[in-house]
Amino acid sequence: MRNFIDGILLLVFLAALAAPVQAETAVNTIRDCDVCPEMVIIPPGSFNMGSEFGFSDERPIHKVTINRAFAIGRTEVTQGQWREIMGNNPSEFKNCGDNCPVEKVSWNDTQEFIQKLNTKTGKQYRLPSEAEWEYACRAGEQLEYCGSANVEKVAWYGTYDNDADNSSSSTHPVADRQANAFGLYDMSGNVFEWVEDSYHENYIGAPTDGSVWQGDGEKRVVRGGSWYYYPLFERAAARLWVAPAYRVAIKDLGFRLARTLP
Repeated sequence: MRNFIDGILLLVFLAALAAPVQAETAVNTIRDCDVCPEMVIIPPGSFNMGSEFGFSDERPIHKVTINRAFAIGRTEVTQGQWREIMGNNPSEFKNCGDNCPVEKVSWNDTQEFIQKLNTKTGKQYRLPSEAEWEYACRAGEQLEYCGSANVEKVAWYGTYDNDADNSSSSTHPVADRQANAFGLYDMSGNVFEWVEDSYHENYIGAPTDGSVWQGDGEKRVVRGGSWYYYPLFERAAARLWVAPAYRVAIKDLGFRLARTLP
């Protein structure tokens, strides 16, 4: 009997050695109020923005250096957080629940949310710049998606006719997929995310310090892909534009906050 038990213990020990270890990333977070989004502090650094293998508006690849730490939402702003600040819920997929991302919000709507949140907290919330967004998405790595080379691990995605294996007919609760190395969830997939920048047709003349690239404001950049779009748009470098006042019928468009640090 003793030999039998010793054998079982040996098998358990060997199985434990063979089991994959899930590395935990140390994440420094802040939260300014009970209903405020949890924010991850992102350290300064440099990265290569864009891609030579995507659309023409992703070129040329250029080095961006962000000299100051900033904070960015660990998740997309949720329906519950929106309701607490705005007193309503514009989302198409209300049945998804308070922990699902708010959607059907325009760029202009996000500015109103930010103004009210800043008044409530006395802090400087804002949308991230496009460069900050991609820097946070890449998290020190040059992967195809935000946190992985495999879209299945990090994103809810689909196709226009929703027939892909991982496609879905609605949004999903935030943080249900793998986080990237900065501890950020859903930067690929779930809902597109507004950023502050005006849209430009390429990166010629783009800022290299991570600041917002201003323009006429008639088109605003959205990033990250969504539950409805196929993986080509979930890529770290992929970018689209939407008119800032437009929200009608866009049920896969939300946002993630950034915050300026003292």
